[in-house]
Formats: sequence, C-alpha cells, structure tokens
Amino acid sequence: MLDLQSLIVVFFFFYLGAIIASFVGVIVERINTGTSWVSGRSRCDSCGRTLRSFELIPIISWVAALGHCGMCGSLISWRSTISEFVLGVFFGAAYISLGLSLALIAFLVALSCLLAIVLYDLRHMLVPREFFLPFVASALVFSVLIAASTKELGSTLLIAAAIGLAFVALYFFSGGRAMGLGDAPVAFGLALLVGGSAIAGLIFSFWIGAVIGILLLVLMPHTRRMGVEVPFVPFLAAGFLLAYFTTWDPFIIIASLMLG
Repeated sequence: MLDLQSLIVVFFFFYLGAIIASFVGVIVERINTGTSWVSGRSRCDSCGRTLRSFELIPIISWVAALGHCGMCGSLISWRSTISEFVLGVFFGAAYISLGLSLALIAFLVALSCLLAIVLYDLRHMLVPREFFLPFVASALVFSVLIAASTKELGSTLLIAAAIGLAFVALYFFSGGRAMGLGDAPVAFGLALLVGGSAIAGLIFSFWIGAVIGILLLVLMPHTRRMGVEVPFVPFLAAGFLLAYFTTWDPFIIIASLMLG
C-alpha cells in the first residue's frame, strides 16, 4: 500500500507521461509532412482555430470541454487523450517498479519512443527510423543498467536477437505479407526492455493480435474485409508490456484453462 507521499510521486510521473504523450502526438502528426513540430500552434482540425494554452492541458482540457471544440462544437478526437492516459499509467507503473534510478530514466525514454512508433504505425503503417533507433538504444541502456550479471545480460541479448531474427525470417519467407520488416527492430527492442518476460510478451502479442483480428472480422462489413491491413506494432507493445508489468506466465494460463 502506497503512502500519501508515494502517491503524489506516482501522480507526478503519471502526469509527466501524459505531457510527454501530448508532445509525442504532435511530433508524430507533423513529422515528414513539411510542418515544423518545434514551432507552430496547435489548431482545431475542423474550424482551424488556434487553440489557447488552457485548451492544451493533457487529459484535463479534453474532459473539461466534454470532447468538443469550444468554438465550432465539433468532436475532438479521443485518440490523443487515450495515448496521454496510457503513457501516464505506464510512467506511474514504471516508477512503482523501478523507483527513482537511472534505469527508470532509460525505461521512460524507451516508453516515449515506443509510443511514437505505435502512433506512427497506426497512422502510416510504417515504422520510421527516427523513432525505432532511439527506442532500441534506450532499451539497450536499460537492459545493461538492470542486469545483475554479465551472464544475465548475455541471455537477454541472445533472446532479443533470436526474436528479432525470427521476425526478419517471417518477413522474408512470407514476402512481407505476414509481417513488416520494421516490426523486427521493435520486437528486438521490446525483448531488451522486458528481459526475462520476452517470451511471454511475444506470446501475449500474438494472442492480443488474434483476438483483435477476430473482432475486426466479426464487426467489419464483408465488403471491407478484403485487403485490410492491421499494424502489428501496437500488439507487440501491448503484449510485451503486459508481460513485464504483470509477470504473468502464458504457459500457466494455458495449463489452468486446460485443467478447468
């Protein structure tokens, strides 16, 4: 049970994550479009009005406005608010798990880069080098910082490399139909990030992907099913982080289900 002081620190990291997610969303929206993400004010997508400072407060502004633009009344996308909340939760959970440490900083940097990859992949079905290189680098730093021994670090690197190469092989053997080549470095970085939970994370990723895929097939009209592509990076992120933060063992879950 966390005391009041710890809860305040957790909330600080939660809102830090929300702020960073808001910034990451702006970068993802503007990168490779010719629009600077350093300068230029955010605008309403419907009426084009420049948003004021109090309308840009992560989560709070969206809730206060009930998800509508204050000028034209149009609905404001909930996607950015969801990403702010999710990254905030992961930031808070990371602090609880790691405490104030250099490893925490590396982990938070990796999470921020991972969010950028997920958002960009959802928008463009592409994993850009601008994001996955710093993600893999920060994940590698994290794995070095938390390794209890050289043997443990070597094991993490070996498993991560095997997972990454498996994705590369899947890409080439399927001719790019089963998996994008950009998924390989993301899977490699995620395996570095979660260490001993990498195999469980990989299994959870495919489980989550299968469930979402089935739901899409059920809910989507028959005329729109052909040629539909679903990015796999969000499933990878969800599966690996689920395994890391819960420490669930998919094999124990399967055994429990089989034994009733």
